[in-house]
Amino acid sequence: MSLQLGDTAPNFTASTTKGTLNFYDYLGDSWGLLFSHPADFTPVCTTELGRTSKLIPEFEKRNVKVMALSVDPLSQHEGWIKDINETQNTNVQFPLIADEDREVSTKYGMIHPNAADSMTVRSVFIIGPDKKIKLTLTYPAATGRNFDEILRVIDSLQLTAYESVATPADWKNGEDCVILPSITSEEAVSKFPKGFTEVKPYLRLTPQPN
Repeated sequence: MSLQLGDTAPNFTASTTKGTLNFYDYLGDSWGLLFSHPADFTPVCTTELGRTSKLIPEFEKRNVKVMALSVDPLSQHEGWIKDINETQNTNVQFPLIADEDREVSTKYGMIHPNAADSMTVRSVFIIGPDKKIKLTLTYPAATGRNFDEILRVIDSLQLTAYESVATPADWKNGEDCVILPSITSEEAVSKFPKGFTEVKPYLRLTPQPN
Protein backbone atom coordinates (compact mmCIF):
# COMPACT_ATOMS: atom_id res chain seq x y z
CA MET A 1 0.00 0.00 0.00
CA SER A 2 1.42 3.37 -0.99
CA LEU A 3 2.22 6.06 1.53
CA GLN A 4 -0.44 8.74 1.88
CA LEU A 5 -0.56 12.29 3.19
CA GLY A 6 -0.42 12.32 6.98
CA ASP A 7 1.32 8.94 7.20
CA THR A 8 4.53 8.76 9.21
CA ALA A 9 7.52 8.72 6.87
CA PRO A 10 9.38 5.42 7.36
CA ASN A 11 12.73 5.78 9.07
CA PHE A 12 15.79 4.04 7.64
CA THR A 13 19.56 3.84 7.90
CA ALA A 14 21.39 3.80 4.58
CA SER A 15 24.76 4.18 2.91
CA THR A 16 25.07 7.60 1.30
CA THR A 17 27.71 9.78 -0.30
CA LYS A 18 27.99 11.46 3.12
CA GLY A 19 28.48 8.22 5.05
CA THR A 20 25.97 5.96 6.77
CA LEU A 21 23.01 8.11 7.83
CA ASN A 22 19.85 7.56 9.83
CA PHE A 23 17.09 9.49 8.12
CA TYR A 24 15.37 10.78 11.27
CA ASP A 25 18.69 11.82 12.81
CA TYR A 26 19.65 13.58 9.59
CA LEU A 27 16.38 15.54 9.54
CA GLY A 28 16.38 16.43 13.23
CA ASP A 29 13.75 19.16 13.69
CA SER A 30 13.93 20.25 10.06
CA TRP A 31 11.58 19.70 7.16
CA GLY A 32 12.77 17.11 4.65
CA LEU A 33 12.80 16.60 0.90
CA LEU A 34 13.41 13.00 -0.15
CA PHE A 35 13.41 12.31 -3.87
CA SER A 36 14.41 9.44 -6.12
CA HIS A 37 16.00 9.37 -9.57
CA PRO A 38 15.81 6.42 -11.98
CA ALA A 39 19.54 5.90 -12.59
CA ASP A 40 22.99 7.45 -12.34
CA PHE A 41 24.74 8.84 -15.42
CA THR A 42 21.44 9.71 -17.10
CA PRO A 43 20.79 13.13 -18.66
CA VAL A 44 17.58 14.25 -16.95
CA CYS A 45 18.78 13.15 -13.52
CA THR A 46 22.05 14.98 -14.03
CA THR A 47 20.18 18.25 -14.61
CA GLU A 48 17.87 17.62 -11.65
CA LEU A 49 20.62 17.01 -9.13
CA GLY A 50 22.54 19.98 -10.45
CA ARG A 51 19.48 22.18 -10.07
CA THR A 52 18.87 20.88 -6.54
CA SER A 53 22.47 21.60 -5.60
CA LYS A 54 22.16 25.20 -6.79
CA LEU A 55 18.93 25.60 -4.81
CA ILE A 56 20.38 24.40 -1.49
CA PRO A 57 20.52 28.01 -0.13
CA GLU A 58 16.79 28.30 -0.84
CA PHE A 59 16.08 25.02 0.93
CA GLU A 60 18.21 26.11 3.89
CA LYS A 61 16.23 29.38 4.17
CA ARG A 62 13.16 27.21 4.58
CA ASN A 63 14.82 24.83 7.09
CA VAL A 64 14.58 21.94 4.61
CA LYS A 65 17.17 19.15 4.42
CA VAL A 66 17.55 17.32 1.12
CA MET A 67 18.34 13.67 0.41
CA ALA A 68 18.25 11.89 -2.98
CA LEU A 69 18.13 8.17 -3.83
CA SER A 70 18.70 5.68 -6.59
CA VAL A 71 19.25 1.93 -6.63
CA ASP A 72 22.77 2.33 -8.06
CA PRO A 73 25.86 1.57 -5.91
CA LEU A 74 27.79 4.13 -3.92
CA SER A 75 30.84 3.90 -6.19
CA GLN A 76 28.70 4.99 -9.14
CA HIS A 77 27.18 7.86 -7.15
CA GLU A 78 30.60 9.23 -6.35
CA GLY A 79 31.72 9.12 -9.97
CA TRP A 80 28.45 10.60 -11.18
CA ILE A 81 28.69 13.54 -8.75
CA LYS A 82 31.91 14.54 -10.48
CA ASP A 83 30.02 14.68 -13.78
CA ILE A 84 27.17 16.66 -12.21
CA ASN A 85 29.58 19.19 -10.74
CA GLU A 86 31.38 19.54 -14.06
CA THR A 87 28.40 19.77 -16.41
CA GLN A 88 26.03 21.72 -14.14
CA ASN A 89 28.64 24.10 -12.69
CA THR A 90 27.89 23.23 -9.07
CA ASN A 91 29.22 21.36 -6.04
CA VAL A 92 26.82 18.67 -4.82
CA GLN A 93 26.94 18.49 -1.02
CA PHE A 94 23.65 16.85 -0.07
CA PRO A 95 23.63 13.05 0.44
CA LEU A 96 22.71 10.55 -2.27
CA ILE A 97 21.45 7.21 -0.98
CA ALA A 98 22.81 4.02 -2.56
CA ASP A 99 19.73 1.78 -2.30
CA GLU A 100 21.11 -1.33 -3.98
CA ASP A 101 18.94 -3.70 -1.93
CA ARG A 102 15.87 -1.50 -2.66
CA GLU A 103 15.00 -1.37 1.04
CA VAL A 104 14.27 2.37 1.12
CA SER A 105 12.63 2.53 -2.31
CA THR A 106 10.34 -0.35 -1.34
CA LYS A 107 9.31 1.33 1.93
CA TYR A 108 8.47 4.50 0.04
CA GLY A 109 6.89 2.83 -3.01
CA MET A 110 9.38 4.40 -5.40
CA ILE A 111 9.43 1.45 -7.81
CA HIS A 112 6.35 1.21 -10.04
CA PRO A 113 6.56 -2.16 -11.83
CA ASN A 114 4.24 -1.16 -14.67
CA ALA A 115 6.57 1.73 -15.49
CA ALA A 116 9.91 0.02 -14.78
CA ASP A 117 10.45 -3.07 -12.69
CA SER A 118 13.92 -2.18 -11.42
CA MET A 119 14.42 1.60 -11.61
CA THR A 120 12.79 4.06 -9.26
CA VAL A 121 10.39 6.61 -10.73
CA ARG A 122 10.84 10.33 -9.96
CA SER A 123 9.20 10.32 -6.52
CA VAL A 124 9.09 13.38 -4.29
CA PHE A 125 8.26 13.34 -0.58
CA ILE A 126 8.08 16.46 1.57
CA ILE A 127 8.20 15.57 5.24
CA GLY A 128 7.40 17.85 8.18
CA PRO A 129 9.35 18.20 11.43
CA ASP A 130 6.76 15.82 12.95
CA LYS A 131 7.97 13.18 10.43
CA LYS A 132 4.56 13.14 8.73
CA ILE A 133 4.30 13.14 4.95
CA LYS A 134 2.99 16.53 3.81
CA LEU A 135 3.21 16.08 0.03
CA THR A 136 3.89 13.39 -2.55
CA LEU A 137 4.59 13.85 -6.26
CA THR A 138 5.37 11.21 -8.86
CA TYR A 139 6.90 11.99 -12.24
CA PRO A 140 7.65 9.48 -15.00
CA ALA A 141 11.27 8.74 -15.79
CA ALA A 142 11.34 10.91 -18.93
CA THR A 143 9.96 14.08 -17.29
CA GLY A 144 12.25 16.28 -15.20
CA ARG A 145 10.83 17.88 -12.08
CA ASN A 146 9.98 21.56 -11.65
CA PHE A 147 11.96 22.56 -8.57
CA ASP A 148 10.43 26.04 -8.51
CA GLU A 149 7.10 24.29 -7.93
CA ILE A 150 8.62 22.18 -5.14
CA LEU A 151 9.83 25.36 -3.41
CA ARG A 152 6.40 26.97 -3.95
CA VAL A 153 4.69 24.01 -2.32
CA ILE A 154 7.08 24.10 0.63
CA ASP A 155 6.27 27.81 1.11
CA SER A 156 2.56 26.98 1.11
CA LEU A 157 2.96 24.01 3.46
CA GLN A 158 4.97 26.03 5.96
CA LEU A 159 2.60 29.00 5.81
CA THR A 160 -0.59 26.98 6.16
CA ALA A 161 0.87 24.86 8.97
CA TYR A 162 1.04 27.90 11.24
CA GLU A 163 -1.59 30.33 9.92
CA SER A 164 -5.37 29.91 9.46
CA VAL A 165 -5.16 30.27 5.69
CA ALA A 166 -4.99 28.24 2.51
CA THR A 167 -3.25 29.20 -0.72
CA PRO A 168 -5.25 29.65 -3.95
CA ALA A 169 -4.44 28.43 -7.46
CA ASP A 170 -1.01 29.49 -8.74
CA TRP A 171 -0.22 31.22 -5.43
CA LYS A 172 3.34 32.41 -4.90
CA ASN A 173 5.04 33.51 -1.70
CA GLY A 174 3.91 37.05 -0.83
CA GLU A 175 0.54 36.91 -2.58
CA ASP A 176 -2.95 37.01 -1.06
CA CYS A 177 -4.22 33.93 0.76
CA VAL A 178 -7.64 32.42 1.40
CA ILE A 179 -9.09 32.55 4.93
CA LEU A 180 -10.16 29.11 6.13
CA PRO A 181 -13.95 28.56 6.14
CA SER A 182 -13.75 27.56 9.82
CA ILE A 183 -12.86 31.18 10.71
CA THR A 184 -15.94 33.39 11.02
CA SER A 185 -15.85 36.88 9.54
CA GLU A 186 -16.07 38.29 13.09
CA GLU A 187 -13.01 36.28 14.10
CA ALA A 188 -11.24 37.26 10.89
CA VAL A 189 -11.42 40.96 11.78
CA SER A 190 -9.13 40.45 14.79
CA LYS A 191 -7.17 37.50 13.41
CA PHE A 192 -6.15 39.25 10.18
CA PRO A 193 -5.23 42.86 11.04
CA LYS A 194 -4.17 43.51 7.44
CA GLY A 195 -7.86 43.20 6.54
CA PHE A 196 -9.63 40.95 4.06
CA THR A 197 -11.90 41.09 1.04
CA GLU A 198 -15.08 39.01 1.00
CA VAL A 199 -15.66 37.87 -2.57
CA LYS A 200 -18.26 35.39 -1.37
CA PRO A 201 -19.01 34.34 2.22
CA TYR A 202 -16.89 31.23 1.61
CA LEU A 203 -14.18 33.02 -0.42
CA ARG A 204 -12.30 35.66 1.59
CA LEU A 205 -8.88 36.93 0.59
CA THR A 206 -6.31 38.43 2.93
CA PRO A 207 -2.70 39.57 2.50
CA GLN A 208 -0.22 36.88 3.46
CA PRO A 209 -0.20 36.94 7.29
CA ASN A 210 3.53 36.37 7.81
